[in-house]
This record gives sequence, C-alpha cells and structure tokens, in this order.
Amino acid sequence: DRLGDPIRMRRYFFSETFAAIAFAAYAKATGDEEIADEARHLLGICLAYANGEKLIEPKYEATRPMKGIGVPMIMINTAQQIRETIGDPRCDRVISDCIAQIERDFVKDDIRCVMEQVGPEGEIVDHIDGRTLNPGHAIEGAWFILHEARSRGNDPHLIDLGCRMLDYMWERGWDKEYGGILYFQDVYGKPVQEYWQDMKFWWPQNETIIATLLAYLMTGNEKYKNWHQQINQYAYDHFHDKINGEWYGYLHRDGKIAQTAKGNLFKGPFHLPRQEWYCMQTLKEFNSLK
Repeated sequence: DRLGDPIRMRRYFFSETFAAIAFAAYAKATGDEEIADEARHLLGICLAYANGEKLIEPKYEATRPMKGIGVPMIMINTAQQIRETIGDPRCDRVISDCIAQIERDFVKDDIRCVMEQVGPEGEIVDHIDGRTLNPGHAIEGAWFILHEARSRGNDPHLIDLGCRMLDYMWERGWDKEYGGILYFQDVYGKPVQEYWQDMKFWWPQNETIIATLLAYLMTGNEKYKNWHQQINQYAYDHFHDKINGEWYGYLHRDGKIAQTAKGNLFKGPFHLPRQEWYCMQTLKEFNSLK
C-alpha cells in the first residue's frame, strides 16, 4: 500500500529484473559506477532465482509440477539490456542458455506451437492449466530471439527459431473474424479456463507489432510485412484514443472498449512506449544501412 506494507504475496522475481535494467540504463546515462555495480548485483540475484540457488515459494504444488516460459524470456531480455548498456561477462552465456531452454522445452515443431507452461522435462501437461497458450507472450519471446540474432550478426539459426515461434503463434493467436491477437488459446482447441480468453489486451498487440516488423526487416518475407500492416492497423484503429491520446487496455473480442481506464495495476507505461521507441529505432537503423 502507500505506506509500503505488503498486500500480495510474490511468486516471481520480475521486479528485480526490471530494476536491474533500469539501474543499468541510468548508469549508462550518468556514468555512475555505483549504480552500475548495483545493476550487476541485481543481475546476480536474478540469476540465482532463475537457476534455483535462491528459492521463491512455488507457484504450483508438487502434485502437478510445471515451469513457465516467462523466466527464460525475462532473463534473455534482462541480459540483453545490461549487455547493451553497462556490459557484463555473464550476459552472453545467460542468453544462450535461456534460448536453448526455450527451443528445447517450449517450442513444439510437431504441432506448430510455443507452450506457455510445460512439465519439468518439457513435456506437455494435458490439463486445463498446462494446455493454456498465451500467443502474445510467445510472440514477445520470438522478437527477443530475433533481436539476439541481430546482435550476433544475423545468426541464421536464431532468425529461423524466432520466425518459427512467430509463425506458430500468429496462426493460433490472430483472430480471423475480428482481427487482433486473442489473449488465451488451448493447445488442443479445448475450452480455456480464463473467462477473458477471447478478449484483446493492449500488450500482445504491441509485442506482435515489434515481432512482425523485425521478421520482415530481417528476412524480406512479404508475409511478415502483411502481418505487420494488419496488426498495426488493428491496434491503432481500436486501442488508440484519438481524442485524448494513449491506448485503452482492454477490448471485447469484437473490438469494443471493455473499460476506459488507461492505467491500472497491470497496464503501466511499458509495452506501448517500448514498442513505439523500439520500432522507430529499428527502422532508423535499417534505413541507415541502405
């Protein structure tokens, strides 16, 4: 609350990852080495949580153990940001290990899918929890990997992996009737647990705008250009408040505004500004190479 007293129990260490990214960016901007050291210290804490050296109360009971794609994804992005701002010798290995884990355990080429959660060995858990897909989240992971491919001289394996992930989850997430990326799907087409499963949230659209732009610029495949135009048109037609600015956060499946708040506990100034800034910078970089 406002006094700093806890309200919710933690199940993640994502706050530490975002703090590490912020400290690293601030350190680069100011040249403050103490802040840079704090960012590296936080990275170490995050790594300890990610590899199990430090323990957080588990999200799932041991009855049906599962692991999510969110941890390797956020560690890829955190390590990328720290490497690009203040540098740290651990970053390349962290990124490589996390990408390998995603490819090995979460990407299912045989059914053209990226799982949100899997069993301890990467197996699909055939339960309403284990079958739930989050297309926008997987597409965010796809562009993290495409970004890494750029950092590694357009690594062909990483380009292929990122594009496969985008392909699979566009096929499963794009609403062919109304447009936009659906929030949840079931891997086998069965009913989805969450009642908001067919709504359109703001952030999956942001992540898909980035992913399709990167995929097109890196491959020249017209399919990605068409997808980028579709998602960009849908998002700015439906989420953008053309009178007062900013985006609404939540739409019903048919594109009608579900509620008018533009900020809440979950929707902060992150996905939309990052999308617009990242796409602008990426286009500038690619245009400068022509």
